[in-house]
Amino acid sequence: MRKFLFMTAVALAGVTAFSLQPALAKKAATPIATLDTDNDGTVDLKEIDASAEALFDKMEKDADGTIDRKEISGRVSRKEFTAADPDKDGTLTKEEYLGKVAEMFKDADPDNDGTLDADELKSKKGKALLRAVR
Repeated sequence: MRKFLFMTAVALAGVTAFSLQPALAKKAATPIATLDTDNDGTVDLKEIDASAEALFDKMEKDADGTIDRKEISGRVSRKEFTAADPDKDGTLTKEEYLGKVAEMFKDADPDNDGTLDADELKSKKGKALLRAVR
C-alpha cells in the first residue's frame, strides 16, 4: 500500500509539473519578453529593428538582398508592401523594410514616448508591427 501511495504521489507530481510547462512557455513567449533585450519592460525602435533585421535575413531566401511579396508572405499587407517600395520594383531592400517597420513602430506608439509597452503591442497597430518583426 505504501508503495502504491508513493507511486501515485510521484505520478501526480509529474502531471502537475507537466501541466505548468505550457503556462511557463507562454509567459516567456510574450512580445515584451522576446523583444525587450535591455529588460526595461518596454520595447524601443532599436530592439524592434534588431528583430526586424533578423527576420529580413531569414525571409530573404534567394540571396539577392531583397524580399518580394512571396518571401514576405503575410507579414505586411499588400498596401503596406506597395507603400514601402518607393522604386516600385516589386521588392524591398533591407533599408526599405526597416523604414516601413519604423513607420509601423511610430503608428503603434500613440503617446510618442519612443517605447511600446504590452498594451500598445496588443493594439491593432501593435499586432501589425509584431507580424512584421517576429
